[in-house]
Amino acid sequence: MPGSFADLAQQVSPAVVNITTTSVVSQPTGGPAFPEGSPFADLFREFGLPGGPGAPEGMPTPRSPQRSNALGSGFVISADGFIVTNNHVIEGADQIEIEFYSGETLPAEVVGTDPNTDVALLKVTSETPIPFVTFGDSDSARVGDWVLALGNPLGQGFSASSGIVSARNRELSGTYDDYLQTDAAINRGNSGGPLFNLKGEVIGVNTAILSPNGGSIGIGFSMASNVVSQVVEQLQEFGETRRGWLGVMIQDVTPEMSEAMGLNVAGGAMITDVPEGPARDAGLQTGDVITSFAGTEVEDTRGLVRRVAEAPAGETAQVVVMRDGDELTLDVTLGRRETAQNGASESPAAAEPSESDVLGMTVTVLTPEMAAELGAPRDATGLAITGIDPEGAAAEKGLAPGDIITDVNQQSVASVADLNARIDEAREAGRRSVLMLIRRGGEPLFVALPLSETAPADEDTAPVE
Repeated sequence: MPGSFADLAQQVSPAVVNITTTSVVSQPTGGPAFPEGSPFADLFREFGLPGGPGAPEGMPTPRSPQRSNALGSGFVISADGFIVTNNHVIEGADQIEIEFYSGETLPAEVVGTDPNTDVALLKVTSETPIPFVTFGDSDSARVGDWVLALGNPLGQGFSASSGIVSARNRELSGTYDDYLQTDAAINRGNSGGPLFNLKGEVIGVNTAILSPNGGSIGIGFSMASNVVSQVVEQLQEFGETRRGWLGVMIQDVTPEMSEAMGLNVAGGAMITDVPEGPARDAGLQTGDVITSFAGTEVEDTRGLVRRVAEAPAGETAQVVVMRDGDELTLDVTLGRRETAQNGASESPAAAEPSESDVLGMTVTVLTPEMAAELGAPRDATGLAITGIDPEGAAAEKGLAPGDIITDVNQQSVASVADLNARIDEAREAGRRSVLMLIRRGGEPLFVALPLSETAPADEDTAPVE
């Protein structure tokens, strides 16, 4: 346990800055409005109060726009004046002023922003080199490690607070979230400020707090430096982010799904759809399980999304997938996520108007009219779920009327006969469930649906005339 943080604070404080932004905001309307001839009209006209004559009857007169100031924090990462902060600190600002620890102030320009990670890169021009700090390895931070947060809480300026890393790999709401949780006091105005380890390295950018009253209760979140540093590099080079794009829709692989496919994998990312894009061009297919990307093992979808985003657009990456029990290695040339255009096509289906009860579901062949109503292309193929046994396995797994079954055990189904054939094949193979690919509101999702212990008795059939 450190006896004092004084040496550390003295070392890094010259690189921490206060940020003041100015923007023009519309003022709310105020005051009552009076029609011409009202005994109050002259009074309001004389004193220039809102709601005077000329305004629509019953409506207040809007006030003139006024300038508004906001405060935040940041830190310098290079001697030539590059500064990192949160995007929400400077978003919409007309003017940005940087106050340094020495008391000097300089105007700043926005180099680039990334709303996905809430990171912004600013630049100031100075005749002399500016003290700066460097990024550390946030992946090496352990729960319990000491940290120091510096910033401008509630406008107090250059304030330090200490704590520990309370948790790692926190996810709030973004696709690329990777937050360190800390109990170091973080309040409004700390946003964009650095979170230091005991070496004086930035391992996080203070971004958000969890609080019922807007003040610190010891649950703060700092975007991990390993995410921020890569974003900053792209903003410095291009003024924008250029993330890699694989071109697949994915979901986590559950143990039931793995058993249904006969796979012996503990993790991975299941491909639920392959629209036009890099993955389709490379031969990836719906139902493939991605187990490795660019030499890194894929544990779940979140890890894959982050790893792909970190890879440069245009780079060729090796993707290892499991398909029909075999391991395949494919080379994929990544596209750019920011400019990706997604699209998909489906094959036409044959009509079959009858309904059938299967595994606690009532299903019927999808027609073009039904597909349009359910948010799918009119030429989509599959079976529409029209009813669910509330006590059956389908209901337990979250299936609902309106879901569209397109594949079972990684084979397309266009009729009830196809569905029954896939179920029979699974039972003959000794499997306890079947893997269904469904579409709900146009979005794909894999569901492992348990089979009954014994096959159901044959249903009575009417003679064909």
